[in-house]
Amino acid sequence: MTDLADRDWRLIRDDPRDGATQMAIEEVAARTALEDDLRTVRIYSWEPSTLSLGYRQDAATVDWKFCDREGIDVTRRQTGGGGIYHDRHADISYTIVAPADEVPGDLMDCYALFCEPILAAFDRMGIDADFAAAAQDAIYQPSCYLRDIHPAHDVVAPASAGADAKKISGNAQYRQRDVVIQHGSISYDLEPRRHVGVFDESIAESTFTNRVTSIREQAGIDREAAVETIADSLREWCDATESDWWDEELAATSELADRKFGADAWVHDREILEA
Repeated sequence: MTDLADRDWRLIRDDPRDGATQMAIEEVAARTALEDDLRTVRIYSWEPSTLSLGYRQDAATVDWKFCDREGIDVTRRQTGGGGIYHDRHADISYTIVAPADEVPGDLMDCYALFCEPILAAFDRMGIDADFAAAAQDAIYQPSCYLRDIHPAHDVVAPASAGADAKKISGNAQYRQRDVVIQHGSISYDLEPRRHVGVFDESIAESTFTNRVTSIREQAGIDREAAVETIADSLREWCDATESDWWDEELAATSELADRKFGADAWVHDREILEA
């Protein structure tokens, strides 16, 4: 493992994009990390609102009529776990992309390293957040925020509440071409009606609000300040340079989004169309 700051990193404060593009751009960033020796941290939001399914999640758990009625797109992540409702307001998302041989080989150690800037950002916002001190049983398995809470990668607040702490961030990793990609969803605010409505099962909104908390609830700061705090923490963590996507990266992203993450074959059956 190498010192992160000894490598070339860029921070991208990304534009809002659709779900298929958000997932595709991570794979393109993985290629850039390997082929151009440039690692990426970024912060982003989703537009239109999107349900991202976990890799192995059954598409039958989705309330497709609700999503269509509410204008919510659906894509599928490369990472496991349950579905997450993302939008431009309630959700703040981030990505970290680095070659696998530069980070800990142990999954738990890698989570601990990659979540350092996220936990530091919570601390700067005055939020008592940390990895869950103890596991909590699943309430509804298809929903990421209602699944079992795992001490390795689920962040809760206030941490001092112990078993009564609520989930505020979910984080997940996968490997693509010898690159580790971690992405995470951070709750800025709560949209319980949509969070439970995207699933094909009747779930009370209180079930969600009893399990999940948010930056707004814990700290009362506005969204722009929260985004800036998280972005600055990511930048300082790896000494990244402010940057934008290259034109060739965006072109490759568009092709991959159409062929994979935006295709029904992938969303419903995890099948990738030929190039």
